[in-house]
Amino acid sequence: MRAVSLFSGAGGLDWGLKEAGFRILFANDVNSAAASTYAANFELKLEVCRRRGAEAQAGIALACDVEHVDFSPLEDAGVDVVAGGPPCQDFSIVRGPDWDRRGIEVKRGRLYLHFVRALSTLKPRAFIFENVPGLVTANKGLAYRVIREDFQRAGYELVFSDVVDLSVLGVPQRRERLIIVGVRRDLLEKIEDLWSARAVFEGALKTPFRSYPLTAMEALEGRPLPELRAEYEKIMRSWAGVWDEVGTEAARRWRQEVWDGLTFDAVRDYCIANKIGHCGGEELELALNAHREVLRELGYLGVRASELRLPDGTTDLPADSPDVLERLRRIPPGENHEFVRGTKWEVEGRGISLVYRRLHPLKPSYTIVAYGGGGTHGYHYERSRGTLTLRERARLQTFPDRFLFKGSKTEIRAQIGEAVPPLAAKRLGEALRAVLEALTQA
Repeated sequence: MRAVSLFSGAGGLDWGLKEAGFRILFANDVNSAAASTYAANFELKLEVCRRRGAEAQAGIALACDVEHVDFSPLEDAGVDVVAGGPPCQDFSIVRGPDWDRRGIEVKRGRLYLHFVRALSTLKPRAFIFENVPGLVTANKGLAYRVIREDFQRAGYELVFSDVVDLSVLGVPQRRERLIIVGVRRDLLEKIEDLWSARAVFEGALKTPFRSYPLTAMEALEGRPLPELRAEYEKIMRSWAGVWDEVGTEAARRWRQEVWDGLTFDAVRDYCIANKIGHCGGEELELALNAHREVLRELGYLGVRASELRLPDGTTDLPADSPDVLERLRRIPPGENHEFVRGTKWEVEGRGISLVYRRLHPLKPSYTIVAYGGGGTHGYHYERSRGTLTLRERARLQTFPDRFLFKGSKTEIRAQIGEAVPPLAAKRLGEALRAVLEALTQA
């Protein structure tokens, strides 16, 4: 099946579609570094538009403002799917209050209209649209309603439209995203076709990972939890006495509420950390087997991220300052800058939870972000480590290790943080493929 990609970034969404059996005919992104990464990994020819009216052509990754792209050359290419996620900054709740989230009131928030334009021109059988959850509430709900109505006016029925925590699809990260999937109305001859399509997507979300999420430690170490008992115990015991070093009420409370409850067994503490009521039995065994299989699927099994040496610079250790490392030595897994508030290691950032927040080894990572200043880069669960490498961030996003990035480290950080996790995209792509094949057979 053939796909056209818009707002492609480095290609997280499209790598998943490729793994699900789609062939990318054409991709477009305004960012030249991201387009370079995309072209290299998808083996497309990179072109940079230098004039208005750039043409979409098969086999091209086009670095160009989507406003200038003419989709008509691909009208007869038999495009099955258009996929993409327009820029989300103007919908994101990270921006703050409603007055700072202007959504469709600003030009960048209206870029989705070019997605609709592509649908109207190419008339694909279906589309996948991704964005931040904040789109649902932006402009007091108007943005979400208008966008859905525009998709329907373009001739599509929405077979799925909801905010999904992508960790339920096996991603080792808590990452909520709005997913909208539409199928061309003329393909849904009976109301049963619409119900069946919706059932396929609902079924795709019923996974063992809903109750038993893949952890940050498994993704970075390349092994399932039962094989990480020794490593986990060593990591956690290194934090003994941190409450005395810090000496705050928060630190003493952590000892009572967290440390005193640890068993130092990776599987038992996993159940405690993730509030899994019954820790044992066949269900847990099947879930941990699913962890192993997804690590194998991603190519991580048996390969530690910290031992990789890759030519794109993503495995280079970040140069943390001595002050940052000393601060982080007093912030245990799962905690953030608030842990050292009132001490000599205190930093600004009140109310921002991701500032100097360490990964918890037995939980999915918090959301990997694309931008931000000091203290927002993501931090390793090992006490001797500071900032995550770019490759470790890419693993938490489920990029395969063979996926190499182009650009400066700042540009690569943005490409990773803005991406749809490829594993989640693969699962959505598999569901969409099943829907389209069923409709074809019908």
